[in-house]
Amino acid sequence: MAVTRERLEQGMSYEQFVAGMTKNQERLHQSETATSIDRADLEFFRALPAPLDVLVLAEDWCGDVIANLPVLAKLAAESGKLRPRIFLRDQNDDLMSQYLKDGQFRSIPVFVLFDAQLNELGRFIERPAAFNQLRAERRQALYAAHPEIGDPATPVDSLTDEQRQARQTLLAQLEAELAPERVRMVVRDLRSMLEKTGQ
Repeated sequence: MAVTRERLEQGMSYEQFVAGMTKNQERLHQSETATSIDRADLEFFRALPAPLDVLVLAEDWCGDVIANLPVLAKLAAESGKLRPRIFLRDQNDDLMSQYLKDGQFRSIPVFVLFDAQLNELGRFIERPAAFNQLRAERRQALYAAHPEIGDPATPVDSLTDEQRQARQTLLAQLEAELAPERVRMVVRDLRSMLEKTGQ
């Protein structure tokens, strides 16, 4: 079922989504602060011949939404060429069912780029594949360097309070260190979609 202009316009602006958040608003603002768009990438988006609509599926409890939606929002604000319209995943099955990850998973965020005629130019789901690989490698190294936090296969509830706290702290530090790389990879994925379509 094709997305119509009328349906797309029912979505929220980024500001409306943020205002309605009941969870993780502070973390989202931290992501906004940590998000810096590379100048060359910004110039690419600013040079697009016409603004593009972006259908977004999100929820405020999702870590990947908190990390990646501010990247899209900042890119939109600074380039003037992207118009995100945000829908809550759990209230919009008609949209979510069209953009399942691997045809079966309700992964978010979903960013779907459209031209002025609402032809789909590409879709981004959850997080970049390259980031998954990078994070897995860095986590493996982290656990190897800190045997005191237990093996990654050890369930959190079988750790001592001290181990659990140490693990959470170290993993949070790792995510913060990886944030600039994540931003770069999200922007690169969006840019490469458009380069493939000749935008």
